[in-house]
Amino acid sequence: MRAQFVLSEIGVGLRRNLTMTFAVIVSVALSLALFGGSLLMREQVSTMKGYWYDKVNVNIFLCSRSDAETDPACAKGAATTEQKKQIRADLEKMPVVQSVQFETAEEAYKHYKEQFGKSPIAGSVTPDQMQESFRVKLRDPTKYAVISSAFAERPGVQLVQDQKDLLEDLFNLLSGANYAALGVMALMLVVALALIVNTVRVSAFSRRRETGIMRLVGASSFYIQIPFIMEAAFAGLLGACFACLLLVGGQYFLVNNWLAQHIDVVQFIGWDAVLGKLPLVIAIGVLMPALAAFVALWKYLRV
Repeated sequence: MRAQFVLSEIGVGLRRNLTMTFAVIVSVALSLALFGGSLLMREQVSTMKGYWYDKVNVNIFLCSRSDAETDPACAKGAATTEQKKQIRADLEKMPVVQSVQFETAEEAYKHYKEQFGKSPIAGSVTPDQMQESFRVKLRDPTKYAVISSAFAERPGVQLVQDQKDLLEDLFNLLSGANYAALGVMALMLVVALALIVNTVRVSAFSRRRETGIMRLVGASSFYIQIPFIMEAAFAGLLGACFACLLLVGGQYFLVNNWLAQHIDVVQFIGWDAVLGKLPLVIAIGVLMPALAAFVALWKYLRV
């Protein structure tokens, strides 16, 4: 009988405040979707870092004949055969080096054509303008400074470049987007909480006569509060379910069927990452409105 009464009161409360309940559902859904999306974005950035940092090399670019005329670092001329042999030998002796690969000018030109063959200026580049280089794979990518300090000033070396630095700007951009999403999520969360508190207060005010009678017949405070708390929890559950649909739809349509089809160089997160976040989204969607309703009743209504 008590359960039936509580459920009927929940239905009455939702019907009386249908518009505000809908606003609560939408705001909770959007804030939780942003929350889940920010968690997935953070995991995506971590996955990309692990994938790309494992593949990045330190490039030691050697001076060419054309560089000797334009670059002060190559003022002594193009790298000689002896200098190349010495650089390789020294690299292979270093404990931080995992592997060393030498790329000739012809190989560099071939790779350039593969990457930029459709560029308008691709035809103006010739093989003799390309640089020879050593591609050094480190056991620990953070040890770039060891290679730079050892080879940056060597005769025949034009530049020591860490590919990790080229990716760092991209990862910083993605991290900034993630923080922006968290900021919008926090704003939406404040709006959702304000709506929940206001909805509960309006619902309690519209049923003040019923709650007064319940107090006169000896009903406990918690028994009087529970229909309002469950109303908020139910609205939050609907919002959380909608947020889960947005996350699943984003993974299926945006990631799997669009981004993954057009961007081959990025390893995107899979369904396990998305499905793993859904229980947390639902739990927050239920507990957050319920707690907000409890606080609103305790602070403002003193039932």
